[in-house]
Amino acid sequence: MTTGSAASAPVEVTVNGEPRRLPEGATVAWLVDDMGAGRRGVAVAIDAEVVLRSSWETTLLRSGARIEVLRAVQGGC
Repeated sequence: MTTGSAASAPVEVTVNGEPRRLPEGATVAWLVDDMGAGRRGVAVAIDAEVVLRSSWETTLLRSGARIEVLRAVQGGC
């Protein structure tokens, strides 16, 4: 039997196909900032559902989530 609170356990998620361990209480905004992606031209989806930018600060990341952080890239021929 382990002691301590389960709430202190890291959050284990998949980000862009790679496993990551995040601190408890991590939000979408925290993840985007931690990735150094900046916020301009970035979209985030959790389990294939787009997260509105206005919700990034309050959307907590939960263990088992599959997260895609996408950055718009300008290009052309």
